[in-house]
Amino acid sequence: MAEGEEAPPPPSSWEKDLADALEEGGCDLETVRNIIQGRQLPAGLRAKVWKIALNVVGKGDSLASWDGSLDLPEQSIIHKDCQELIDQLSVPAEEKSGLLLDIESVITFYCKSRNVKYSSCLGWIHLLKPLVHLRLPRSDLYNCFYAIMNKFIPRDCFMKGRPFHLFRLLLQYHEPELCSFLDTKKMTPDSYALNWLGSLFSYYCSAEVTQAIWDGYLQQADPFFIYFLMLIILVNAKDVILAQESDKEEMIKFLETSPANLDLEDIEDLFSLAQYYCSKTPASFRKDNHSLFGSSLLGLKDDDTDLSQALCLAVSVSEILQANQQQGEGVRFFVVDCRPAEQYNAGHLSTAFHLDSDLMLQNPSEFAQSVKSLLEAQKQSIESGSIASGEHLCFMGSGREEEDMYMNMVLAHFLQKNKEYVSIAKGGFMALQQHLADINVEGPENGYGHWIASTSGSRSSINSSVDGDSPNGSSDGKGVKSLVNKMTVALKTKSVNVKEKVISFIENTSTPVDRIPFNIPWPDRASLERHVSSSDRVGKPYRGVKPVFSIGDEEEYDTDEIDSSSMSDDDRKEVVNIQTWINKPDVKYNFPCNEVKENGHMFPSHLLVTATHMYCLREIPSRKGLAYIQSRQALSSVVKITSKKKHPELITFKYGNSNTSGIEILAVERYLIPNAGDATKAIKQQIMKVLDALES
Repeated sequence: MAEGEEAPPPPSSWEKDLADALEEGGCDLETVRNIIQGRQLPAGLRAKVWKIALNVVGKGDSLASWDGSLDLPEQSIIHKDCQELIDQLSVPAEEKSGLLLDIESVITFYCKSRNVKYSSCLGWIHLLKPLVHLRLPRSDLYNCFYAIMNKFIPRDCFMKGRPFHLFRLLLQYHEPELCSFLDTKKMTPDSYALNWLGSLFSYYCSAEVTQAIWDGYLQQADPFFIYFLMLIILVNAKDVILAQESDKEEMIKFLETSPANLDLEDIEDLFSLAQYYCSKTPASFRKDNHSLFGSSLLGLKDDDTDLSQALCLAVSVSEILQANQQQGEGVRFFVVDCRPAEQYNAGHLSTAFHLDSDLMLQNPSEFAQSVKSLLEAQKQSIESGSIASGEHLCFMGSGREEEDMYMNMVLAHFLQKNKEYVSIAKGGFMALQQHLADINVEGPENGYGHWIASTSGSRSSINSSVDGDSPNGSSDGKGVKSLVNKMTVALKTKSVNVKEKVISFIENTSTPVDRIPFNIPWPDRASLERHVSSSDRVGKPYRGVKPVFSIGDEEEYDTDEIDSSSMSDDDRKEVVNIQTWINKPDVKYNFPCNEVKENGHMFPSHLLVTATHMYCLREIPSRKGLAYIQSRQALSSVVKITSKKKHPELITFKYGNSNTSGIEILAVERYLIPNAGDATKAIKQQIMKVLDALES
């Protein structure tokens, strides 16, 4: 080594681990990912990692049986394009002719074996460029090129092709304002993103940036991830795009070349943001369009949906059902049923909000109020942790095109308001019925039985609604009346107090709807009306007034000994992470305690107090750190807190109505609370704040 020349830095430990794993052979993609963990690949190991990611390790020489004839009708164009690529590379002069022959052979053989006519606009030269930098043998160069074409370049990647219609729907889902702006300018994704998708960004990005993008993208092993990288590039340029006053051609040129502005230090953020948007996208985006990628045989079963005519992103009914049962940060849907009232009343998804789309033309002012209530209900449901909650709005129609015309108008209304996360239930309610029938929803081992509800008095099962007959020849009461149904009855009153009713529904729907036993008497309409009438707002407003959608036992409330939590089985309650709930910003107090049942059984629990409610989280012995939401009570409904002299730590909470005829007890809960004095003092103070706020 010459004097003064610095030695190259020694490889880091993870680089050595990666080199050792690759040297040993038999290394799979998962092992590689675990070692790399998103870090930039060493140049000397890139070829081996890419070959593993593309699953071409050990593949034979596909060109071995080929006679090497370069005689296609468009051969002169192929040769010219390949020569231009060679001229761009820093390759020793003596290697250029051999490399040129390799590249031209790869393209020619691919065209012959796949029966494809070559065109410069296909962008294959740009796909080959990052691979050529790896200095691969011709057989590996072809195998890698073939794998990328097959796995990562979508079918119909040309002007007005299906992949670009899909990208527009994704853009609309996350950035409706930007999508609307580009639509107005008639700037479709294929006009600026054709070479993004067709070359996996290598058309515009530098060699170093392209390699970094491919490092991450190939390790993802998810062909759809390119859509989210494209989305982030648009989102990053959003402010500039919306402020553009230049003509259409200049704007397209600006967008088309925007990936060229990426630097190496941008790649980590690019992927992090893409992961975030990916986590906020329904799984149906991939599942319903999987045939865009892969072999042509799979493509024969392609979905015949014309994405160019799609109003918005479609979500499968199976995903809707599964999403709102899961815990965590995944996509959750607030379902809006837009069918006419009589169809909704006959049967509907039990967690769905009803928005009669006919009102849009028949009664615009009431429709506007209903929309306002819908958005408020969505907000309240998210805040309260309701099982019906979700920041993603999914509209459900009947599934019959002629009947869903008004629903499409409602959808368009929300999209025009630039509402993000708007989707449509694919196939509508008919698809939901069929899906529940297909999975044998009434089987005892199945957990979907509570999803269909009726407000029309009918107790027909899901099978009877699909097939026309009850499975056992009679209506046996298996149709569940959900809390949402009751809200729908309230909405049907066409009262000016729609908003209050909706919020009341949300505040009493934080537990699964199937907590209601089948034999609960249906509340009469008068009781629903009375709760929101003007006379009820005089004197002590809402102090202990029975909630319009309260859950009670079959018997009348004529005793203080009502167990509010005896109505449900543990396996049907919502499961939550205890620490996550304790750390919620709206939780003011947390009191570890034991819930005490009438039979003396005790269950380790947590009492959580917010500004307006008290929650009981019952610990699950078999699942450490998790709990059932055992009960949720409004502080304004507490009418009495008592303790026994001999056992001052045993506290009883009574909930109910206070009216001219006295106090009506609706529910009783008992807790064994250490330092009960501190707990009851804090709860009483919070109750007084609630009552003072209501009085004012």
